[in-house]
Amino acid sequence: MIKKDNIIELDITGMTHEGMGVGKIEGFAVFVQGAIEGEKVRAKIIKVLKNYAIARVMEYISSSPFRTEPFCPAYKRCGGCSLQHMTYEKTLDFKRQVVTDNLIRIGGLSDVKVNETIGMENPLNYRNKAQYPVGIGKEGPIAGFFARRSHEIIDAASCDIQHSLSDKAKDIVLGFVKALNIPVYNENTGEGIIRHVVTKIAFGTGEVMVIIVATRPEIPKVNKLVYRLKRDIPGLGSIILNVNPKPGNVVLGTQNITLYGKDTIEDKLDGLTFEISPLSFYQVNSIQTEVLYKKALEFASLSGNETVYDLYCGIGTITLFAARKARLAIGIEVVTEAVEAARRNAIKNNIVNTEFHTGEAEKVFPKLFANGKKADVVFVDPPRKGCDEVLLKTLAEMSPSRIVYVSCNPSTLARDLKYLCGTDAGYEVKEVQPVDMFPWTMHVECIVGIRRTDS
Repeated sequence: MIKKDNIIELDITGMTHEGMGVGKIEGFAVFVQGAIEGEKVRAKIIKVLKNYAIARVMEYISSSPFRTEPFCPAYKRCGGCSLQHMTYEKTLDFKRQVVTDNLIRIGGLSDVKVNETIGMENPLNYRNKAQYPVGIGKEGPIAGFFARRSHEIIDAASCDIQHSLSDKAKDIVLGFVKALNIPVYNENTGEGIIRHVVTKIAFGTGEVMVIIVATRPEIPKVNKLVYRLKRDIPGLGSIILNVNPKPGNVVLGTQNITLYGKDTIEDKLDGLTFEISPLSFYQVNSIQTEVLYKKALEFASLSGNETVYDLYCGIGTITLFAARKARLAIGIEVVTEAVEAARRNAIKNNIVNTEFHTGEAEKVFPKLFANGKKADVVFVDPPRKGCDEVLLKTLAEMSPSRIVYVSCNPSTLARDLKYLCGTDAGYEVKEVQPVDMFPWTMHVECIVGIRRTDS
């Protein structure tokens, strides 16, 4: 009987999709943070649940050849880069296996071709967006990242997957808060002013946006903060005060006040210019985004005569990529501000063969189809929860010759593929391409080429 504080020896025979090692004692599963498949460890049980236990490594009796020393001093506490104990090549193999396991276990797709994960030449300092929660530490205000499975803030001096200017902007805001005794947010009481520091950096143009998230539309002596940021952040194009008075985990509120510069910044991807606002979704890895979208277009096999849908289109990135190779590209997005930006982006890039619709994809898409707007190819890039069944049903009824599914969640991807590849829907998966958009984390992006079985 396994109990808390037991010391056990364990052969690690597998990995969870979160990157924890898995072993068994008398048939009972034990999850071990930081252990790699093939290792033998001495570990201490720290929690026992109904179906499994969680343990902490005390000693590596035998180590994996894929083990490496984490480069971040906050690795053991931070909830971000959970795979830093593996070599980068091993993390790519791990992510491919996660995708394959989900397709088999959830999707029932055992004979699908899953390519090797496309990695980065330099998997550091790749993030174009950072979100630093601000709170009170033992010695005063701190800003950093949440600890693993908690809302305890780790006061990390720097983060090697962020752009250096993101860390610099965070330090400037924190210095301002300390110097002028600006109250920081307490999520337990709801009191305080400064909640988050968010940065967006356009790798293609060098423009920087700094967003200060506060509980109210005024910050005492904010002009001093604006001066410091203008002086010390190269390429600063915008400072935004975002107002979020609501409790909860949502970082950004709906009200934006421009304190300096423009309301938006611009980035460039593969010759296209995109306007980025405080609230708009934009892939966080600009380098891999080009890889991702080019591969998606490859799967779409556009000839120039197709009508294309882009569901969950955001600010129109995939829509505009596709429009350059299609007759007409139609984007659907629920966020009004993003749709407005998508229309401006089309104009900015002199692309006239697009149209954009505001609303939930699972509502707008069926209406357009009912009104006779069919597509030859459909791109689907949903949030982590995947696609609504109404949308999948409409896809099956519309019967486009090809569907390109872009996913950030292998489990909901597998669920949706199970529907599309069912007997009645009439589709089959041609190819799956994992792309490492989030090096050193457990997350993986996938592009799936799907075609009709009768095509």
